[in-house]
Amino acid sequence: MPEGDTLHATALTLRALLAGRRLEAVDCELAAAEDWRLPGRVVERVEARGKNLLIHCAALEGAGVEQPGGLPVAIWTHMGMTGSWHSYRLGEPWQLPRERARIVLHTQRRVLPCFSPEALEFLGPRGLARHRVLATLGPDLLDPDADLDEAVARLRALGEVPLGDAIMRQSAVAGIGNVYKSELLFLAGRDPFAPVGALSPATLRALLERGRELMQANLASGRPRRTRAELGPSRGRYWVYERSGQPCRRCATLIRMRRQGALVRSTYFCPRCQDGGDSSS
Repeated sequence: MPEGDTLHATALTLRALLAGRRLEAVDCELAAAEDWRLPGRVVERVEARGKNLLIHCAALEGAGVEQPGGLPVAIWTHMGMTGSWHSYRLGEPWQLPRERARIVLHTQRRVLPCFSPEALEFLGPRGLARHRVLATLGPDLLDPDADLDEAVARLRALGEVPLGDAIMRQSAVAGIGNVYKSELLFLAGRDPFAPVGALSPATLRALLERGRELMQANLASGRPRRTRAELGPSRGRYWVYERSGQPCRRCATLIRMRRQGALVRSTYFCPRCQDGGDSSS
């Protein structure tokens, strides 16, 4: 499941393969791909913003701003639950069916398809600044310059929204998905169903700092995501995620799963360990 660390890892990989290189060809059924005249453009940079990936392409060399290709463009993809970018050498077999690729970028040495993204758009400078998703994102936990105080303020403004729902709202803080939501709240001993506004600013900031530490550790490791790395692979990667009906690794109470929010996302928790503690602490 793509979360913030997944997208930042993908951005690192694509940056090494694309930055400074020319797009020789682009396969995409969207009419906008042809309108933007993507072949011939040079990729300037690749970045992740929360769960969003942006491939920034320069204007076509020699094209005026009033001509097709005369403005820079960003290729925006949101991976949703199952999307992914791949990279292959020329002639190398693909791991997934070609019909699932919404867009394929070709350079002189690599072929880079994006499979089953939830969203794909081409954004010029104005569209990038006004985008319905990007313009409203909260601070990205993996951004070194992320303003955690701003994220705390956005979370507290949600008031009675349950904590487990609130920290997954990308407009408050970007990057946390279902896995980190469940694991982070377990490690902090917090009730996912308590109102987020009941927690003090200091408590929420500590929660976000812990989440950032978990994501940074997984991003740096290059291994499959885990929150129990110190206990070794044979003991399981997670504390509660996808462990409904199994004993808590700390107290042996059975882990439970309930769904939350408008998207009815699953939340895994220990009823005994996550009593919430003192919300003013």
